Amino acid sequence: MKNPTLYLVPTPLGNLKDITLRALEVLRDADLIVCEDTRHTRKLLTHYGIAVPLVACNRFSEARRADYILGQLEEGKTVAMVSDAGTPAVSDPGSRLVTQARSRGVRVEALPGPSALITAFSASGFDLPLRFIGFFPRSREAMEQEIRKMSITHEVTVFYESPLRLTRTLDLMHAAMPHREICVARELTKIHEEYLVGTVEEVLRRVMDTRVRGEITVLVKGSSSVVDLSASACEDTARELLEQGHSRRDVLRLLSRETGITRNELYRMLLSVKKTVK
Repeated sequence: MKNPTLYLVPTPLGNLKDITLRALEVLRDADLIVCEDTRHTRKLLTHYGIAVPLVACNRFSEARRADYILGQLEEGKTVAMVSDAGTPAVSDPGSRLVTQARSRGVRVEALPGPSALITAFSASGFDLPLRFIGFFPRSREAMEQEIRKMSITHEVTVFYESPLRLTRTLDLMHAAMPHREICVARELTKIHEEYLVGTVEEVLRRVMDTRVRGEITVLVKGSSSVVDLSASACEDTARELLEQGHSRRDVLRLLSRETGITRNELYRMLLSVKKTVK
């Protein structure tokens, strides 16, 4: 019996030439390929002359399909998992299957390859560090909380967004930080690839004047302003973050990094602030 292995195989974002030789080898040798959409993945396989059985496993079916896929692995079969584009389990299905496979002693191997996150960041011109939050939240309250967080952090914030919701998201960001520099990357590696770089105000104006299509990656430059180190300002910021639902640990880490105040001083301050938060 062969060693059961679950391979995580990145696939092209748009340009079919971006697949690696190793990825093609793994896909050809697999006994089963797990994908989000069989119609989408079959186009890639047909292009490269690969004929391997497919099973659909998207975010709605991952839970119920996991047992079947794990059963195939435990029989000694080699399974390759792909997403529609980019790297599996990065804001795409796969993490649940990976966790369960490891818990059953199945070997998991991830291949390097295409990722919208890395591709967009490398072309943005922004500097590390970065924080990746996946797809931007949809509820108004969660959106505003995230915008508040990115408005004060020095890290570059990266997220995915739907073209249908992009204008609404940028509009909310504009109300909080109209002059912050951002990069909106769309249709990466495709014919109509485009990078919109400028302030939130400038990019919003361009987006409103055109119909945006395709997959969207947004990068928000970190804050370059010096945080007010006064005790009262620090307490106000801490109270606001706690009321928004952020944990004391997260607030402590953020304020420590942004203000330069020692963690011990901040911890004592947080204990007193916590008592006043409803």
